[in-house]
Amino acid sequence: MQHGICNLNVIPVRKTAEHTSEMVSQLLFGESFDILSQQENWIQIISHYDNYIGWIHQRQFLSLDASEIELVRNQPKVLICNTTSSVIENATGISIPLLMGSSMPILSEDQFNFINKAYTLNGNFIIPTSQKGNIIKYAAQFLGAPYLWGGRTHFGIDCSGFTQMVYKLAGYGLPRDASQQVLLGETLSFLSEAEIGDLLFFDNTEGNIVHVGILYAINKIIHASGNVRIDTIDHQGIYNESLQKYTHQLRLIKRMV
Repeated sequence: MQHGICNLNVIPVRKTAEHTSEMVSQLLFGESFDILSQQENWIQIISHYDNYIGWIHQRQFLSLDASEIELVRNQPKVLICNTTSSVIENATGISIPLLMGSSMPILSEDQFNFINKAYTLNGNFIIPTSQKGNIIKYAAQFLGAPYLWGGRTHFGIDCSGFTQMVYKLAGYGLPRDASQQVLLGETLSFLSEAEIGDLLFFDNTEGNIVHVGILYAINKIIHASGNVRIDTIDHQGIYNESLQKYTHQLRLIKRMV
């Protein structure tokens, strides 16, 4: 099996092997994957971070062999925790802007390698630690980010991409989609039992989970809907003050940590 790593700031992951196909997710700098198959100029991958399957273009990644990917996967990681960091590819001098949640090996004097490529970090990073209190801290840093189907970054993010990335920064792993996230954790019976940082799930008229957000404060939710925003939440669902109506019907409350 062949392997790869994202050495660009972001790679679109598409549903099928073509540029016009729906973007279902994204890979961020430092996220690695296995290659499942190839179709002309496209490769089907499965992400190591969340086991998500999709298609990326063959020119948009750094190829690694079995021993190299094993080394990359076993290295302790640090995460970019702001929106102003970048890395310089030492051999070319090219500067690559980094996005929150990008990952790399623990640095030695701001230097790190992806096997045969050396980089210098210019910016701030964190060593992720599992602390529930950090969930709201990092959620607030996405406020105002526009909604983008399949997105996982400040420049465009969907509801489950938002919850996944916030939890990643806080030191916890979540699957990619809301329909996968809802299968995890402890189910709570009432909103009054929920703690700040718990996940709230919402369904459509057919009963399918179609939205997820994070309890931000008592009766407040932070979620990606049009943009990452804070709205009122009660036992019925999300109430949008500007629209003066409920926009999402509450289905389940889950404690993940």
